[in-house]
Amino acid sequence: MKLLSLNLGRREAVEYTDQPEGVTGIDKRPVEGPVRVTAPGAKGTGASGLAGDAVCDTRHHGGDDQAVYAYAREDLDAWERTLGRPLPSGVFGENLTTEGVDITGAKIGERWRVGPDLVLEVTSGRIPCRTFQGHLGERGWVKRFTQEGVPGAYLRVIEPGEIRAGDAIEVIHRPDHEVTVAFQFRAVTTERPLLPRLLVAADALHAETVRQARAYVTKHGL
Repeated sequence: MKLLSLNLGRREAVEYTDQPEGVTGIDKRPVEGPVRVTAPGAKGTGASGLAGDAVCDTRHHGGDDQAVYAYAREDLDAWERTLGRPLPSGVFGENLTTEGVDITGAKIGERWRVGPDLVLEVTSGRIPCRTFQGHLGERGWVKRFTQEGVPGAYLRVIEPGEIRAGDAIEVIHRPDHEVTVAFQFRAVTTERPLLPRLLVAADALHAETVRQARAYVTKHGL
C-alpha cells in the first residue's frame, strides 16, 4: 500500500461553482513533496490539512474532519473504463491518490500511517457537489457518483508529519464495528434508515454525520 500521488490545488476562478467568490481549489495537481500535513482547525477557517493546498468553499470543505481527501487509483481506473476518458491522479480533487488501499471498505475510525510520521483517521465519505460535476464536465455526475457508492474518504490528522509521493501507507488500527466508508455514505445519501447504526462509530465519525444520525433517532423515536 502506498501514496501513489500527492496532489495540491490552487485557487482558480471558474463558472461552474456556486461558491460565492466563484473560485475553487478542486483541480489538484501532483507534486513530489515533501508536504507538511497538520490539523487545520475548525471548519470555516478556509484551511486544508496540507500546506499549500487551497480550500475555497469553506461551507462544505476543510476543517479538522475533512483535513485530507483520499481516493484509490484502482477506483479512478474503474471510472476511466466507465466514462471512456483518462482521469489523472488528483482529478477528483483528492489530496492522496492511493495504491493498494481499500478505501471504500475502510472503517470509520480506521487509522493509517503515511510515511514515517503522519497518522490519519477515516471520518466519512465524500458527498458530491455541483462544483465536482462542473469540474468533470459530466452531465448527471452527482447522481451517478452517488449511485456508484465509491466516494473516497475524508480523514482527520491524528499525528502531523511530512509526506511525499511514493510513501508507504500502513493501516495501524481498524475498529471492530460495521461502519465502513461505503456504509456511512449510503446512510447519508440513499439509505437514511441506516443512520442510527452509524452511532457506534460516533467518536471518530464526521461531526455533521453524527448530528444527522442523532436527529434521525430523535425524529423517529428510536
